[in-house]
Amino acid sequence: MNPVERLLRKADGAQQRFTPSAFVVGVLRKYADDNGGVLVANLTHVGFVSLFPLLLVLVTVLGLVAAVDNGFREAAIDAVANQVPLIGRQLTANVHELRRSSAIGLAVGLAALLWGSTRLARAGLFTMAQVWNLPFPARPGHLPRLGRSLLFLGLLGCAVIATTLLAGLSSYGKHPAALDVLAVAVDVTVNGGMYLGAFRILTPRGVPGRDLVPGALAAGVGWTVLQVLGTYLVHHYLHSSSVYGVFATVLGLVAWIYLAAEITVVCAEVNVVLARRLWPRSIVQPPLTEADRASMALQALGNQRREEQQVEVTFCDRGPGAVEPPTTPRTPGEISPPAPRPEEGP
Repeated sequence: MNPVERLLRKADGAQQRFTPSAFVVGVLRKYADDNGGVLVANLTHVGFVSLFPLLLVLVTVLGLVAAVDNGFREAAIDAVANQVPLIGRQLTANVHELRRSSAIGLAVGLAALLWGSTRLARAGLFTMAQVWNLPFPARPGHLPRLGRSLLFLGLLGCAVIATTLLAGLSSYGKHPAALDVLAVAVDVTVNGGMYLGAFRILTPRGVPGRDLVPGALAAGVGWTVLQVLGTYLVHHYLHSSSVYGVFATVLGLVAWIYLAAEITVVCAEVNVVLARRLWPRSIVQPPLTEADRASMALQALGNQRREEQQVEVTFCDRGPGAVEPPTTPRTPGEISPPAPRPEEGP
């Protein structure tokens, strides 16, 4: 064994014994096992393409629903614009042209926009199925996917309305500092609830709701920080009307969507690693840990394409007489619904 490998194995053993580092490594390894970079790139592309029709749908529908109260309508439109600090206000400023069209034109336009905006939900469904390693025969069909996509859009609309209503808290009281802290807490709470609802809609039904809470809370915090950073960049660097400012805005928007997708996928992986206890993972192999075997089995079983296809995963590296733990699945049926918790048994 050369000195470099000896040093790596010592570091590997140390991180496996220390629970926080073992968990972080477990999340990173699961992210790599699922080709997380590809999932993030797909979400970024679909998010960029779907962002404009999605904002138009939200602004148009909220504008029609809140038409009886001009103040609430403007507040709702501002809430939509604030969700995307880079181009939200420029887009919502021109959406009135869609509302001025005829009833038939409005219906056709909304239908087309709805169809385009559901692509983001469909990409999210695919991402969650990959993250939870759901075999293809157990994944939802076309109509269930469409239904979940519409639920996802409804969730976004509800989140915007909640943000609009809670934003009024900033106009009361005599303690600006306390109100700022309260506003941040409200934003994190609403964003965490939005992510919890989104994870519940997009995640396979076999996953208990309690297993989605940790990642949703982490994603809520990450999304709030991302919005603050986006607003800061707009106010300090991307307000120029020059050609450079236009390119900077487009590149900044792509980077902002990429970071949002990265937060979403990583936090979804946090849920999976916690629910299936996929840590500690080894960095230098062999030997394999039980978490390594469980993750490798999940990858193989998640690639089952047809019900007629039989897939079984076994390992030959265990010692003689070693008992295979229930957390390491052998057949696709053990992960659809997903594998049980260690204390629940097979």
